[in-house]
Amino acid sequence: MRVVIGSDHAGWILKQTVMEQVRALGHEVTDVGSHDDKPVDFPVIARELTGKLKAGEAERGIMVCGTGVGASIAANKVKGIRAAVCHDVHSAHQSVEHDDVNVMCIGAQIIGPWLAKDLVASYLQAEFSTDEDCRRRVEMLHAMDAEG
Repeated sequence: MRVVIGSDHAGWILKQTVMEQVRALGHEVTDVGSHDDKPVDFPVIARELTGKLKAGEAERGIMVCGTGVGASIAANKVKGIRAAVCHDVHSAHQSVEHDDVNVMCIGAQIIGPWLAKDLVASYLQAEFSTDEDCRRRVEMLHAMDAEG
């Protein structure tokens, strides 16, 4: 799977662990920044990351900021993106299985590297359910996207 990964300055150190884990699981990584601790606005990184997803250059995305919240808000502004803050393993896989999430957002000020590795594995191993209820609900989300 192709995974696009981005962070702001608060998340760039944890992003290194995330990228290592994605590669260790056999996936391809595209890094859209940040590359150091110089301040950068998370919406800029979210736009880069979601642009890669929308262009078909990646199947999933992972964003790391201080709490994951700002990254999630920014990513969810983009039509077709379903981003979720995940700080537990259950949410990391269920967000994909039930809600077809394509961007997982995590907070470097909230979790450490070991949990980040577990979240990445859970998120990337998950697949969208074939359950009719889950599919119907995600179709409703698509309709909401179309409404604006």
